[in-house]
Amino acid sequence: MIHDRLTYATAYCNLGPALGVALTYLHQTDLTALPNGRHVVATSATGDIVAIVDHYITRPAEDRPWEAHRAYIDVQCVVDGEEAVGLGDLATFACAPYDAARDLTAATGGVERWVTLRAGEFLVIWPHEAHLSGVAMGTPSAVRKIVLKVPVGDADAPAYS
Repeated sequence: MIHDRLTYATAYCNLGPALGVALTYLHQTDLTALPNGRHVVATSATGDIVAIVDHYITRPAEDRPWEAHRAYIDVQCVVDGEEAVGLGDLATFACAPYDAARDLTAATGGVERWVTLRAGEFLVIWPHEAHLSGVAMGTPSAVRKIVLKVPVGDADAPAYS
């Protein structure tokens, strides 16, 4: 997991070409102007780097599912509001069978830690990390968030421009 401010996003571009594209996109884009929905940021041989923009009300942790992904790294960025995000080593969780069509492993009962994700901050969540997003910090509140889906192992990602 990487947790940092958008101001420093491009400092992590050396971790891989596809991740570099995603982080550069977050750093250079007016995130407040993006409409809700799915936006293709870049295309490569292993898949699209996609930005999913959403606005929602946070909920209690017990109303949210733990999950992990194999094919994509999540880069989650809060534009407005704040939320708690649970994180844990997937190896410590009980996991349902992997759903390849949805790139989803549902998980329960693992060892967890919590991060507060505020406006202007991002998290990079690796495939070995279970996560629980959209959690209320006390009273449920509105959040505007962008989740970038970055293909794992993408060595041929195009440069973002």
